[in-house]
Amino acid sequence: MFSYKILFFIIGSLFFLVNCSQPREQAAEEIKILPDRNNGGIVLPEKFGALVVADTLGRGRHLAVNENGDVYVHLGKLTDSGHGIMALRDTDGDGRADRVRGYGTVPGTGIQIHNGYLYFSSRTEVYRAEITGNQLLPVSSVDTLVHMVDGSGHMEKTFSFDNAGNMYVNIGSASNACQQEQRTKGSPGIDPCVELETRAGIWKFSEGQLNQQQSLDKRYATGIRNAVALSWNSGMNKLYALQHGRDDLHRYWPEYYTEEDNLELPAEEFLDIEEGDDFGWPYCYYDPIREQKLMNPEYGGDGETIGRCDTAKNPLLGLPGHWGPNDLLFYKGDLFPARYKNGAFVAFHGSWNRLGHEQQGYNVVFIPMEHGLPAGDWEVFADGFIGAEPIENSSDAEYRPCGLAEGPDGSLYVADSQHGRIWRILYYADGIPGYGEKEVAVVHEPHAEKGIDESLTEGKQVYDMYCMVCHMSNGKGAPGMNPPLIDTEYVLGDKERLIKIILNGMSDPIEINGEIYQNIMAPHSFLTDQQIADVLTFVRKSWGNDASAIPAEEVAEVRANNNP
Repeated sequence: MFSYKILFFIIGSLFFLVNCSQPREQAAEEIKILPDRNNGGIVLPEKFGALVVADTLGRGRHLAVNENGDVYVHLGKLTDSGHGIMALRDTDGDGRADRVRGYGTVPGTGIQIHNGYLYFSSRTEVYRAEITGNQLLPVSSVDTLVHMVDGSGHMEKTFSFDNAGNMYVNIGSASNACQQEQRTKGSPGIDPCVELETRAGIWKFSEGQLNQQQSLDKRYATGIRNAVALSWNSGMNKLYALQHGRDDLHRYWPEYYTEEDNLELPAEEFLDIEEGDDFGWPYCYYDPIREQKLMNPEYGGDGETIGRCDTAKNPLLGLPGHWGPNDLLFYKGDLFPARYKNGAFVAFHGSWNRLGHEQQGYNVVFIPMEHGLPAGDWEVFADGFIGAEPIENSSDAEYRPCGLAEGPDGSLYVADSQHGRIWRILYYADGIPGYGEKEVAVVHEPHAEKGIDESLTEGKQVYDMYCMVCHMSNGKGAPGMNPPLIDTEYVLGDKERLIKIILNGMSDPIEINGEIYQNIMAPHSFLTDQQIADVLTFVRKSWGNDASAIPAEEVAEVRANNNP
């Protein structure tokens, strides 16, 4: 006699086998995405592997990954074809982009895919364009959502979205510490700092309303020098960010801070942000040793005084100083081991201002999180971006991690701002598989540097004392901040203009070879005519530059007729 129990057992067994075998098939599909033998030049924890998705795209900043796996990279400098965004698609399933298209004419940093739109930002606006179906590039017109204050300093407009139709935009400070004379030794701070009305905070806008104007009533939080790393944590329903701390405590205030202090102070701050929060900039900085906000010396601080900073909100965590946190991602996927779930990945772009010491950062860090709070020590997750040797100049780093994004399968994407390399990091529970024919192992070789003119000793001494901290010992400057001094019209061209830059400083952003540099240069009129002549002659004849000398008499003539 036929038993229904046997029938139900057979059906249930078939159902179990079909459904339980599916993940194994998916895992087999995933294993086709093979890591590069050297992980594309980076170092990862055991059982993690990386492959290079695309390379030499340009100065990659942030990136976003669509639900179908398409990758969008915002560039800090337009490509030769005039594009500010690169769109990448993998059509054969090996994990590497074989279709690369340019889009838009706006360089910048912020980029997100949200509710079917590609959002991206410039120095002063946030835009969006609709992506429909399986299109790689938007075909709709571009909407302008927000207009914001223009100016100099920290102009990257990164943004994030909550679960209720709101968009949060970082508007960084115009200055280091809101000094009366910017980046000048001993200059006091402006009190109250007028920047706070339009800068150094987070502003809240609608994610869909067109042509919104920045106003003080839309300010969500203040006292944040610059939060390029900004992310809404949907699990906690709260905004988080990492702040770039101020520079030059020792250089401008040597009576209170040693050179060793300057290497570690202040901390880069990991913040949880609620409406109305004030984190204290420019009046305060965070000392990670004391775990306390202290007064900045521009406002009466001496490395010990708390003063008005007792009301500034403390960070969740203080991370190493000057590392440059540029992106923040809360991991939602299931591809990585369970300990990474809901944890925070941070991309550190790396330092440039450690006064001739070895530069630090240039890595991706993981912070374990529970209930929205750090739940253990932070750890370096991805490293080796700078290359095999320590560096003293940021421009010598092989790669600088800047942007993070999570793929639909839970893999982690990292964008580099030096050459535009994009990595995809995967986890292989059964160990790293073999390597396929499409292995990519391209590593940029360091370029031979053209040296300085050692015979110009007086000019080099002035340069080392006053100029090297911003323009670096190799004259390459810091991308997006301090302009290079090599093969540029500003250095090799009009001598009177160059002398006036030394005498008067420079506060407006300048564009050199298609890239905008926006750090403020203080006047150096305190230098003698001979010192200015020496240092400018040194610069015009070093690192491959070959321009005429500048005599002290010419400096004296320009100074006498100078009208700032």
